[in-house]
Amino acid sequence: MSTKARHSDVPAGPPASPPDEEELARGLCASDEIAFAAVYRRWGSLVHTLASRSLGDPHEAEDVTQQVFIGAWRGRAGYRPERGPLGGWLVGITRRKIVDALAARTRRLALVESVAYDADGHRHDAGVDEVLDRVLLVDALSRLPRNQREVLCMAFYEDLTQVQIAERTGTPLGTVKSHTRRGLHRLREGIEQGRADEQAADREEKPLRTAHPS
Repeated sequence: MSTKARHSDVPAGPPASPPDEEELARGLCASDEIAFAAVYRRWGSLVHTLASRSLGDPHEAEDVTQQVFIGAWRGRAGYRPERGPLGGWLVGITRRKIVDALAARTRRLALVESVAYDADGHRHDAGVDEVLDRVLLVDALSRLPRNQREVLCMAFYEDLTQVQIAERTGTPLGTVKSHTRRGLHRLREGIEQGRADEQAADREEKPLRTAHPS
């Protein structure tokens, strides 16, 4: 009988069972990257689902999922099994990251509203005017000098403080503050000009609509 035949006659053993939660927790605490990968496979979908339901934005949910597991790896020394299971610990991190993401979103919207308010002197009603404000903001951002645009984009869309922007770009903090101040001033001017152009175009259209009623 050949070696191949003899091997085929040996019954295969039961498949290896996946590691249990306590085993994964021990591996994570021991900085075992293989265990950490298993942790991600086991709870990644749950974390993403929680983030997606809370935020309603797939891109933000993906960012939160990454932040949760990066935070879990970096904070693995702080996990205490006696305080609760690993899955519950990850859900707790997820909830905190979701709160952070919602707070960042609120601050970004507040910045947009602040720029729009300063440009026009009053708040617009919800609806078309809000959409116009955001379109004008994006257009005004695109027209800024690169250094001012980059600083404001990091503040608006990445929710970075001026200190964090200075650290990331290697730019002196005073320069970052200057770029921010000048960039916001240009944004207000750009939005104000955009609104003026829109109002002028609307005034030109009104006589046409009056002359040719539908």
